[in-house]
Amino acid sequence: MMQLTFLGATGTVTGSKYLLKSGDKRILVDCGLFQGLKQLRLKNWAELPINPKEIDVVVLTHAHIDHSGYLPLLVKNGFSGKVYCSEATRDLCEVLLPDSAYLQEEEAEYANRRGFSKHQPALPLYTQEDAMVALKLITPVNYEQDVDLGGGLTLRLTPNGHILGSAFVRIHNQQTSVLFSGDIGRPNDILMRAPKVIKQADYLLLESTYGNRLHEKDDPQVKLAAIINKTVKRKGVVVIPVFAVGRAQELLYYIHLLKSSGAIAHDIPVYLNSPMAVDATEIFMHHHHEHRLTPEQCHALNQTARMVNSVDESRRLNQTHGPMIILSASGMASGGRVVHHLKAFAPKSNNTILFVGFQAAGTRGAAMLDGAESVKIHGEYVPIRANVELISNLSAHADYSEILDWLGGFETPPKKTFIVHGEPIAADAMRHHIEEKMHWKVVMPEYLETVTLD
Repeated sequence: MMQLTFLGATGTVTGSKYLLKSGDKRILVDCGLFQGLKQLRLKNWAELPINPKEIDVVVLTHAHIDHSGYLPLLVKNGFSGKVYCSEATRDLCEVLLPDSAYLQEEEAEYANRRGFSKHQPALPLYTQEDAMVALKLITPVNYEQDVDLGGGLTLRLTPNGHILGSAFVRIHNQQTSVLFSGDIGRPNDILMRAPKVIKQADYLLLESTYGNRLHEKDDPQVKLAAIINKTVKRKGVVVIPVFAVGRAQELLYYIHLLKSSGAIAHDIPVYLNSPMAVDATEIFMHHHHEHRLTPEQCHALNQTARMVNSVDESRRLNQTHGPMIILSASGMASGGRVVHHLKAFAPKSNNTILFVGFQAAGTRGAAMLDGAESVKIHGEYVPIRANVELISNLSAHADYSEILDWLGGFETPPKKTFIVHGEPIAADAMRHHIEEKMHWKVVMPEYLETVTLD
Protein backbone atom coordinates (compact mmCIF):
# COMPACT_ATOMS: atom_id res chain seq x y z
CA MET A 1 0.00 0.00 0.00
CA MET A 2 1.28 3.45 -0.93
CA GLN A 3 0.64 6.86 0.60
CA LEU A 4 0.92 10.11 -1.32
CA THR A 5 1.34 13.54 0.29
CA PHE A 6 0.98 16.74 -1.71
CA LEU A 7 3.72 19.12 -0.56
CA GLY A 8 3.26 21.65 -3.36
CA ALA A 9 1.63 22.59 -6.69
CA THR A 10 -1.89 22.40 -5.22
CA GLY A 11 -3.93 25.48 -6.07
CA THR A 12 -0.84 26.96 -7.71
CA VAL A 13 1.56 26.23 -10.57
CA THR A 14 4.69 26.34 -8.41
CA GLY A 15 6.44 24.41 -5.68
CA SER A 16 5.95 20.92 -7.15
CA LYS A 17 6.72 18.29 -4.50
CA TYR A 18 5.00 14.94 -4.00
CA LEU A 19 6.02 12.50 -1.28
CA LEU A 20 5.33 8.84 -2.06
CA LYS A 21 5.60 6.36 0.82
CA SER A 22 5.70 2.61 0.27
CA GLY A 23 6.75 0.38 3.14
CA ASP A 24 9.90 1.93 4.57
CA LYS A 25 10.71 3.84 1.34
CA ARG A 26 10.21 7.60 0.99
CA ILE A 27 10.35 8.96 -2.58
CA LEU A 28 10.07 12.69 -3.32
CA VAL A 29 8.92 13.35 -6.88
CA ASP A 30 9.97 16.86 -7.89
CA CYS A 31 11.60 19.29 -5.51
CA GLY A 32 10.47 22.73 -6.64
CA LEU A 33 10.51 26.24 -5.25
CA PHE A 34 7.32 28.18 -4.66
CA GLN A 35 7.21 31.36 -6.74
CA GLY A 36 4.85 34.30 -7.19
CA LEU A 37 2.62 35.41 -4.33
CA LYS A 38 4.42 36.23 -1.07
CA GLN A 39 2.40 33.71 0.92
CA LEU A 40 3.60 31.04 -1.49
CA ARG A 41 7.24 32.16 -1.40
CA LEU A 42 7.17 32.06 2.39
CA LYS A 43 6.52 28.31 2.18
CA ASN A 44 10.07 27.91 0.87
CA TRP A 45 11.27 28.97 4.31
CA ALA A 46 8.85 26.76 6.23
CA GLU A 47 9.96 23.42 7.64
CA LEU A 48 8.94 20.41 5.55
CA PRO A 49 6.50 18.03 7.26
CA ILE A 50 9.09 15.29 6.75
CA ASN A 51 12.73 15.32 7.84
CA PRO A 52 14.85 15.49 4.65
CA LYS A 53 17.12 12.83 6.20
CA GLU A 54 14.21 10.39 6.01
CA ILE A 55 13.79 10.78 2.24
CA ASP A 56 15.49 7.95 0.35
CA VAL A 57 15.29 9.16 -3.25
CA VAL A 58 14.34 12.28 -5.22
CA VAL A 59 13.06 12.05 -8.80
CA LEU A 60 12.85 15.14 -11.03
CA THR A 61 10.40 15.42 -13.91
CA HIS A 62 12.43 18.28 -15.39
CA ALA A 63 14.83 21.09 -14.58
CA HIS A 64 12.60 24.16 -14.25
CA ILE A 65 13.09 25.82 -10.86
CA ASP A 66 9.49 25.27 -9.76
CA HIS A 67 10.28 21.55 -10.05
CA SER A 68 13.97 21.41 -9.05
CA GLY A 69 14.89 24.62 -7.23
CA TYR A 70 14.29 23.38 -3.66
CA LEU A 71 16.86 20.60 -4.05
CA PRO A 72 19.86 22.57 -2.66
CA LEU A 73 17.87 23.42 0.47
CA LEU A 74 16.74 19.82 0.85
CA VAL A 75 20.37 18.70 0.73
CA LYS A 76 21.43 21.53 3.04
CA ASN A 77 18.85 20.27 5.56
CA GLY A 78 20.05 16.68 5.51
CA PHE A 79 18.98 14.79 2.37
CA SER A 80 21.84 12.63 1.09
CA GLY A 81 20.21 10.05 -1.23
CA LYS A 82 20.26 9.75 -4.99
CA VAL A 83 18.50 12.20 -7.31
CA TYR A 84 17.23 10.52 -10.47
CA CYS A 85 16.43 12.38 -13.68
CA SER A 86 17.21 12.30 -17.40
CA GLU A 87 20.67 13.19 -18.65
CA ALA A 88 19.50 16.47 -20.18
CA THR A 89 17.75 17.42 -16.93
CA ARG A 90 21.02 16.81 -15.09
CA ASP A 91 22.88 19.02 -17.56
CA LEU A 92 20.30 21.80 -17.23
CA CYS A 93 20.27 21.58 -13.43
CA GLU A 94 24.03 22.18 -13.51
CA VAL A 95 23.16 25.59 -14.99
CA LEU A 96 19.85 26.37 -13.28
CA LEU A 97 20.55 25.50 -9.65
CA PRO A 98 23.76 27.54 -9.22
CA ASP A 99 22.04 30.41 -11.03
CA SER A 100 19.05 30.18 -8.68
CA ALA A 101 21.44 30.34 -5.73
CA TYR A 102 23.33 33.26 -7.25
CA LEU A 103 20.12 35.24 -7.75
CA GLN A 104 19.13 34.65 -4.12
CA GLU A 105 22.57 35.67 -2.88
CA GLU A 106 22.48 38.74 -5.12
CA GLU A 107 19.01 39.74 -3.94
CA ALA A 108 20.02 39.35 -0.30
CA GLU A 109 23.19 41.39 -0.85
CA TYR A 110 21.25 44.11 -2.69
CA ALA A 111 18.61 44.22 0.06
CA ASN A 112 21.30 44.58 2.73
CA ARG A 113 23.13 47.27 0.77
CA ARG A 114 19.97 49.28 0.07
CA GLY A 115 18.36 48.55 3.43
CA PHE A 116 14.89 47.63 2.17
CA SER A 117 14.63 44.19 3.80
CA LYS A 118 12.75 43.66 7.05
CA HIS A 119 15.40 41.11 8.03
CA GLN A 120 18.78 42.16 9.41
CA PRO A 121 20.68 40.82 7.69
CA ALA A 122 18.74 39.43 4.74
CA LEU A 123 19.94 35.90 3.94
CA PRO A 124 19.61 33.76 0.82
CA LEU A 125 17.51 30.63 0.97
CA TYR A 126 20.64 28.73 -0.06
CA THR A 127 24.04 29.48 -1.56
CA GLN A 128 25.93 28.52 -4.70
CA GLU A 129 27.99 26.17 -2.55
CA ASP A 130 24.78 24.44 -1.43
CA ALA A 131 23.76 24.06 -5.08
CA MET A 132 27.08 22.49 -6.03
CA VAL A 133 26.77 19.95 -3.21
CA ALA A 134 23.26 19.03 -4.39
CA LEU A 135 24.41 18.51 -7.97
CA LYS A 136 26.80 15.77 -6.84
CA LEU A 137 23.81 13.62 -5.85
CA ILE A 138 22.23 13.59 -9.32
CA THR A 139 22.30 10.23 -11.11
CA PRO A 140 21.03 10.46 -14.71
CA VAL A 141 19.06 7.54 -16.18
CA ASN A 142 17.94 6.76 -19.71
CA TYR A 143 14.37 7.11 -20.89
CA GLU A 144 12.37 3.87 -20.85
CA GLN A 145 14.89 2.24 -18.52
CA ASP A 146 13.61 0.50 -15.39
CA VAL A 147 15.43 1.65 -12.25
CA ASP A 148 15.24 -0.31 -9.01
CA LEU A 149 14.43 2.09 -6.16
CA GLY A 150 14.46 -0.62 -3.52
CA GLY A 151 11.54 -1.85 -1.45
CA GLY A 152 9.97 -3.43 -4.53
CA LEU A 153 9.60 -0.06 -6.29
CA THR A 154 10.62 0.58 -9.90
CA LEU A 155 11.07 3.91 -11.68
CA ARG A 156 10.67 4.64 -15.38
CA LEU A 157 11.04 7.97 -17.23
CA THR A 158 9.20 8.60 -20.51
CA PRO A 159 9.60 11.76 -22.66
CA ASN A 160 6.74 14.23 -22.19
CA GLY A 161 7.78 16.97 -24.64
CA HIS A 162 7.72 19.96 -22.29
CA ILE A 163 11.40 20.98 -22.40
CA LEU A 164 14.70 19.28 -22.99
CA GLY A 165 14.99 16.32 -20.64
CA SER A 166 11.43 16.50 -19.30
CA ALA A 167 9.67 13.25 -18.47
CA PHE A 168 6.61 11.46 -17.24
CA VAL A 169 7.62 9.68 -14.03
CA ARG A 170 6.15 6.24 -13.43
CA ILE A 171 6.74 4.50 -10.09
CA HIS A 172 5.27 1.08 -9.52
CA ASN A 173 5.43 -2.09 -7.50
CA GLN A 174 3.74 -5.41 -8.21
CA GLN A 175 0.33 -4.08 -7.16
CA THR A 176 0.17 -0.35 -7.94
CA SER A 177 1.49 2.17 -10.44
CA VAL A 178 1.56 5.96 -10.06
CA LEU A 179 2.22 8.32 -12.98
CA PHE A 180 3.40 11.89 -12.40
CA SER A 181 2.76 13.94 -15.53
CA GLY A 182 5.22 16.74 -14.76
CA ASP A 183 4.51 19.54 -17.22
CA ILE A 184 3.09 18.11 -20.44
CA GLY A 185 4.38 19.47 -23.74
CA ARG A 186 2.43 20.15 -26.90
CA PRO A 187 1.96 17.74 -29.80
CA ASN A 188 3.01 20.22 -32.50
CA ASP A 189 5.68 22.27 -30.75
CA ILE A 190 8.15 23.85 -33.14
CA LEU A 191 11.13 22.53 -31.15
CA MET A 192 10.18 19.62 -28.89
CA ARG A 193 8.90 16.24 -29.98
CA ALA A 194 5.34 15.29 -29.00
CA PRO A 195 4.67 13.70 -25.58
CA LYS A 196 4.78 9.91 -25.65
CA VAL A 197 1.53 8.02 -25.25
CA ILE A 198 0.97 6.35 -21.88
CA LYS A 199 -1.43 3.42 -21.91
CA GLN A 200 -1.87 2.59 -18.24
CA ALA A 201 -1.46 3.85 -14.68
CA ASP A 202 -3.48 3.07 -11.57
CA TYR A 203 -3.13 6.65 -10.32
CA LEU A 204 -2.34 9.80 -12.26
CA LEU A 205 -1.12 13.21 -11.08
CA LEU A 206 -1.99 15.59 -13.90
CA GLU A 207 -0.87 19.17 -14.44
CA SER A 208 -3.54 21.79 -15.22
CA THR A 209 -1.65 25.00 -16.01
CA TYR A 210 -3.93 25.69 -18.99
CA GLY A 211 -6.88 23.68 -17.72
CA ASN A 212 -9.31 26.50 -18.51
CA ARG A 213 -7.77 27.74 -21.76
CA LEU A 214 -7.16 26.85 -25.36
CA HIS A 215 -4.08 28.17 -27.11
CA GLU A 216 -4.76 30.54 -29.98
CA LYS A 217 -4.64 28.90 -33.39
CA ASP A 218 -2.97 31.91 -35.01
CA ASP A 219 0.61 31.56 -36.17
CA PRO A 220 2.75 33.11 -33.40
CA GLN A 221 5.32 34.15 -36.02
CA VAL A 222 2.82 36.58 -37.53
CA LYS A 223 2.03 38.25 -34.19
CA LEU A 224 5.70 38.32 -33.19
CA ALA A 225 6.62 40.01 -36.46
CA ALA A 226 3.85 42.60 -36.08
CA ILE A 227 4.92 43.49 -32.52
CA ILE A 228 8.58 43.79 -33.49
CA ASN A 229 7.85 45.87 -36.59
CA LYS A 230 5.55 48.30 -34.72
CA THR A 231 8.18 48.79 -32.03
CA VAL A 232 10.97 49.23 -34.58
CA LYS A 233 8.87 51.89 -36.32
CA ARG A 234 8.77 53.77 -33.00
CA LYS A 235 12.56 53.24 -32.69
CA GLY A 236 11.82 51.36 -29.51
CA VAL A 237 13.18 48.36 -27.67
CA VAL A 238 11.40 45.01 -27.45
CA VAL A 239 12.16 43.44 -24.08
CA ILE A 240 11.14 39.78 -23.92
CA PRO A 241 11.26 38.10 -20.49
CA VAL A 242 12.04 34.48 -21.32
CA PHE A 243 12.51 31.24 -19.48
CA ALA A 244 16.15 30.40 -20.05
CA VAL A 245 15.34 26.80 -20.84
CA GLY A 246 12.97 26.20 -23.73
CA ARG A 247 11.40 29.58 -24.35
CA ALA A 248 14.68 31.38 -25.07
CA GLN A 249 15.61 28.80 -27.69
CA GLU A 250 12.12 28.89 -29.21
CA LEU A 251 12.17 32.68 -29.53
CA LEU A 252 15.62 32.65 -31.07
CA TYR A 253 14.44 30.17 -33.67
CA TYR A 254 11.32 32.20 -34.48
CA ILE A 255 13.38 35.38 -34.84
CA HIS A 256 15.78 33.48 -37.12
CA LEU A 257 12.83 32.40 -39.29
CA LEU A 258 11.43 35.95 -39.41
CA LYS A 259 14.75 37.44 -40.44
CA SER A 260 15.35 34.72 -43.03
CA SER A 261 11.94 35.29 -44.60
CA GLY A 262 12.23 39.09 -44.54
CA ALA A 263 9.23 39.44 -42.22
CA ILE A 264 11.41 41.63 -39.99
CA ALA A 265 14.53 43.57 -40.93
CA HIS A 266 17.64 41.43 -41.04
CA ASP A 267 19.78 44.07 -39.31
CA ILE A 268 17.73 44.48 -36.10
CA PRO A 269 20.16 43.82 -33.24
CA VAL A 270 19.14 40.88 -31.05
CA TYR A 271 20.68 40.21 -27.64
CA LEU A 272 20.34 37.13 -25.47
CA ASN A 273 21.14 38.60 -22.06
CA SER A 274 21.14 35.58 -19.80
CA PRO A 275 24.29 33.55 -19.21
CA MET A 276 22.00 30.73 -18.11
CA ALA A 277 20.08 30.84 -21.40
CA VAL A 278 23.37 30.93 -23.32
CA ASP A 279 24.51 27.78 -21.53
CA ALA A 280 21.08 26.18 -21.97
CA THR A 281 21.27 26.84 -25.71
CA GLU A 282 24.57 24.95 -25.88
CA ILE A 283 22.98 22.05 -23.97
CA PHE A 284 20.02 22.17 -26.35
CA MET A 285 22.37 21.76 -29.30
CA HIS A 286 24.19 18.87 -27.59
CA HIS A 287 21.00 16.87 -27.01
CA HIS A 288 19.86 17.15 -30.63
CA HIS A 289 18.20 13.71 -30.55
CA GLU A 290 15.50 15.02 -28.16
CA HIS A 291 14.10 17.79 -30.34
CA ARG A 292 13.07 18.50 -33.91
CA LEU A 293 15.90 20.77 -35.11
CA THR A 294 18.68 19.60 -37.38
CA PRO A 295 22.32 20.44 -36.50
CA GLU A 296 22.21 23.14 -39.19
CA GLN A 297 19.09 24.70 -37.68
CA CYS A 298 20.72 24.58 -34.24
CA HIS A 299 23.70 26.46 -35.63
CA ALA A 300 21.40 29.11 -37.13
CA LEU A 301 19.62 29.45 -33.79
CA ASN A 302 22.95 30.03 -32.07
CA GLN A 303 23.90 32.74 -34.56
CA THR A 304 20.65 34.72 -34.27
CA ALA A 305 21.58 36.78 -31.20
CA ARG A 306 24.60 38.31 -29.62
CA MET A 307 25.25 36.45 -26.40
CA VAL A 308 25.65 38.79 -23.42
CA ASN A 309 27.68 37.34 -20.58
CA SER A 310 29.28 40.17 -18.62
CA VAL A 311 27.44 42.39 -16.16
CA ASP A 312 29.05 45.47 -17.72
CA GLU A 313 27.70 44.61 -21.17
CA SER A 314 24.27 43.98 -19.65
CA ARG A 315 24.33 47.42 -18.03
CA ARG A 316 25.42 49.07 -21.27
CA LEU A 317 22.32 47.69 -22.98
CA ASN A 318 20.21 49.85 -20.67
CA GLN A 319 21.89 52.96 -22.08
CA THR A 320 21.46 51.81 -25.69
CA HIS A 321 18.72 53.25 -27.88
CA GLY A 322 16.46 51.15 -30.08
CA PRO A 323 15.51 49.61 -32.24
CA MET A 324 16.71 46.34 -30.76
CA ILE A 325 15.39 43.13 -29.24
CA ILE A 326 16.49 41.90 -25.81
CA LEU A 327 15.69 38.41 -24.58
CA SER A 328 16.46 38.05 -20.89
CA ALA A 329 15.49 35.81 -17.97
CA SER A 330 13.41 35.36 -15.96
CA GLY A 331 10.24 34.55 -17.87
CA MET A 332 7.87 35.95 -15.24
CA ALA A 333 10.10 38.98 -14.55
CA SER A 334 10.55 37.70 -11.01
CA GLY A 335 14.34 38.18 -10.93
CA GLY A 336 17.50 38.14 -12.98
CA ARG A 337 18.80 40.65 -15.48
CA VAL A 338 15.43 41.30 -17.09
CA VAL A 339 14.26 43.33 -14.09
CA HIS A 340 17.07 45.83 -14.72
CA HIS A 341 15.88 46.10 -18.34
CA LEU A 342 12.35 46.72 -17.11
CA LYS A 343 13.61 49.56 -14.92
CA ALA A 344 15.32 51.08 -17.96
CA PHE A 345 12.75 50.52 -20.71
CA ALA A 346 9.29 50.03 -19.15
CA PRO A 347 8.86 53.77 -18.35
CA LYS A 348 9.19 54.76 -22.04
CA SER A 349 6.12 54.58 -24.27
CA ASN A 350 7.97 53.74 -27.50
CA ASN A 351 9.18 50.43 -26.06
CA THR A 352 7.40 47.07 -25.78
CA ILE A 353 7.45 44.49 -23.00
CA LEU A 354 6.48 41.19 -24.61
CA PHE A 355 5.49 38.19 -22.48
CA VAL A 356 5.58 34.79 -24.15
CA GLY A 357 4.60 32.35 -21.41
CA PHE A 358 2.41 31.67 -18.41
CA GLN A 359 2.59 34.32 -15.68
CA ALA A 360 1.86 32.97 -12.20
CA ALA A 361 -0.25 35.01 -9.82
CA GLY A 362 1.82 37.45 -7.80
CA THR A 363 4.61 37.84 -10.36
CA ARG A 364 5.54 41.13 -12.02
CA GLY A 365 4.58 39.61 -15.34
CA ALA A 366 1.05 38.86 -14.17
CA ALA A 367 0.72 42.37 -12.72
CA MET A 368 1.86 44.03 -15.94
CA LEU A 369 -0.49 41.94 -18.07
CA ASP A 370 -3.32 42.92 -15.71
CA GLY A 371 -2.62 46.58 -16.50
CA ALA A 372 -0.54 47.65 -13.50
CA GLU A 373 0.59 51.26 -13.82
CA SER A 374 3.78 50.44 -11.91
CA VAL A 375 5.63 47.44 -10.49
CA LYS A 376 7.98 47.23 -7.55
CA ILE A 377 11.59 46.45 -8.42
CA HIS A 378 14.42 46.54 -5.87
CA GLY A 379 12.27 48.41 -3.39
CA GLU A 380 11.18 51.10 -5.88
CA TYR A 381 8.04 51.50 -7.98
CA VAL A 382 8.78 51.61 -11.71
CA PRO A 383 6.12 53.19 -13.95
CA ILE A 384 4.86 51.05 -16.85
CA ARG A 385 4.39 53.25 -19.90
CA ALA A 386 5.72 50.81 -22.48
CA ASN A 387 3.30 48.71 -24.51
CA VAL A 388 2.70 45.40 -22.75
CA GLU A 389 1.97 42.50 -25.09
CA LEU A 390 1.36 38.77 -24.77
CA ILE A 391 1.76 35.90 -27.20
CA SER A 392 0.04 33.10 -25.33
CA ASN A 393 0.35 30.27 -27.84
CA LEU A 394 4.11 30.00 -27.46
CA SER A 395 3.54 28.13 -24.21
CA ALA A 396 5.36 24.84 -23.68
CA HIS A 397 2.33 23.57 -21.71
CA ALA A 398 -0.45 21.64 -23.42
CA ASP A 399 -3.86 23.31 -23.22
CA TYR A 400 -6.87 21.39 -21.93
CA SER A 401 -7.84 20.05 -25.37
CA GLU A 402 -4.30 18.78 -25.99
CA ILE A 403 -4.26 17.16 -22.55
CA LEU A 404 -7.60 15.46 -23.23
CA ASP A 405 -6.20 14.12 -26.51
CA TRP A 406 -3.19 12.74 -24.63
CA LEU A 407 -5.43 11.16 -21.99
CA GLY A 408 -7.19 9.39 -24.84
CA GLY A 409 -4.15 7.13 -25.14
CA PHE A 410 -5.00 5.37 -21.87
CA GLU A 411 -6.44 1.93 -22.52
CA THR A 412 -8.14 1.86 -19.11
CA PRO A 413 -8.96 4.81 -16.83
CA PRO A 414 -6.81 5.38 -13.74
CA LYS A 415 -8.52 4.59 -10.45
CA LYS A 416 -8.10 8.29 -9.59
CA THR A 417 -6.71 11.31 -11.36
CA PHE A 418 -5.33 14.04 -9.10
CA ILE A 419 -5.38 17.54 -10.61
CA VAL A 420 -2.25 19.50 -9.66
CA HIS A 421 -0.03 22.34 -10.91
CA GLY A 422 -2.76 24.83 -11.75
CA GLU A 423 -4.34 27.98 -10.38
CA PRO A 424 -7.69 27.11 -8.69
CA ILE A 425 -9.92 28.11 -11.63
CA ALA A 426 -7.75 26.30 -14.17
CA ALA A 427 -7.49 23.17 -12.03
CA ASP A 428 -11.24 23.01 -11.47
CA ALA A 429 -11.89 23.52 -15.18
CA MET A 430 -9.51 20.64 -15.99
CA ARG A 431 -11.39 18.47 -13.52
CA HIS A 432 -14.67 19.35 -15.19
CA HIS A 433 -13.36 18.64 -18.71
CA ILE A 434 -12.09 15.19 -17.72
CA GLU A 435 -15.26 14.25 -15.86
CA GLU A 436 -17.44 15.41 -18.75
CA LYS A 437 -15.46 13.85 -21.61
CA MET A 438 -13.63 10.90 -20.05
CA HIS A 439 -16.00 10.06 -17.15
CA TRP A 440 -12.98 9.42 -14.94
CA LYS A 441 -12.82 9.79 -11.18
CA VAL A 442 -11.04 13.11 -10.59
CA VAL A 443 -9.79 14.63 -7.32
CA MET A 444 -8.42 18.08 -6.50
CA PRO A 445 -6.02 17.55 -3.57
CA GLU A 446 -5.31 20.13 -0.88
CA TYR A 447 -1.88 21.35 0.23
CA LEU A 448 -0.32 18.82 2.66
CA GLU A 449 -3.18 16.35 2.10
CA THR A 450 -2.25 12.66 2.32
CA VAL A 451 -4.12 9.96 0.40
CA THR A 452 -3.81 6.17 0.41
CA LEU A 453 -3.27 4.41 -2.91
CA ASP A 454 -4.46 0.81 -2.70
